[in-house]
Formats: sequence, C-alpha cells, structure tokens
Amino acid sequence: MNVKSRHHLRADAIDEIVEAVRETLGVEIDADSFEKVEFEDSDWDVVLVDGEPAVLYIDSEAQGESDGAEPAPFLTVRGANEYPPERNVVTVDAGAVSFVSDGADVMRPGIVEADDSIEAGDLVVIAEETHGKVLAIGRARVDSEEMLGDEGKVVDSIHHVGDELYEFVA
Repeated sequence: MNVKSRHHLRADAIDEIVEAVRETLGVEIDADSFEKVEFEDSDWDVVLVDGEPAVLYIDSEAQGESDGAEPAPFLTVRGANEYPPERNVVTVDAGAVSFVSDGADVMRPGIVEADDSIEAGDLVVIAEETHGKVLAIGRARVDSEEMLGDEGKVVDSIHHVGDELYEFVA
C-alpha cells in the first residue's frame, strides 16, 4: 500500500473519531497524535493513533447504505486489540478462527456470543473466545438475537488479520 498523503488531524476531526468509537464500542481512545493516511492503491482511509493504524473510515457503500452517508470511523483489527471494545462484539469459537482470519464472512454455527445491542447493519468486532483477540471487523446482517443458530451467514467481513491494511506499517 503506497501512501498518497499523510497529515495531522484537526481537533474537531479527532473529537469526531473519539466520540464515534466511544458511542459504538464503549472505548476511550487516549492518544497524543492522530494522523490521517490516504493510499494511492487502496480505498482505505486510516488514522494513525500514536503512529499505529488504529482507526479506519468505512465507506458508506461498504456499509451497504445508499443514502450518501459520510464514512464512519471505526477501530481496525489492530486498534480493537489495542483498545478492547466493550460493545458490538461477536465472539467466535476455535473452529471459526482460521476462516475468519482468512477473511471469510461469519457463519451462525461459529458464533458463541453476540453483544445484545447489535442491530442489522451495525459495524462489529469479531473476536475469538479463548483469548479475546480481535480477528476481524465486519457488518452485521442480522440483529444479535438472530446470530446464534445452525446455518447461515450473519456478519460480512470488511477487514481481517493478515489483509493489506493489517500488514500496513506506518
């Protein structure tokens, strides 16, 4: 991924990120520097928090919305492992780890728990049950009460361990 531009964010942009992450995930980001990075060869817009790619702007098209909504700031996999989310977490069993880590969408049989507040269309963090490590970021297809079951896709993967964004080093 080739960097197209990199610049420090203004205080109002930082406040927007901090508030969005607090509202969605229940996480407080306390950092000294926030830099937005845009890439030449990718649609990802990333925010480096103290030099680490911790926040990602998810485009409204990737959100499945057609209302022209602004891209939403959300934690990356690295960001979610640095600032563990309290809400919007979907937990998968050991059998799902290799699939989710390779970018597969999340299927009902692999889910052991889903935060009660999740609604269809929400951005979610996908974590493994043994150590609680985040494996992926995705978008819920269904509400939390419909996530457990025997078959069907319930979370679309957006970003995962090992993809080009995860491998990016500032």
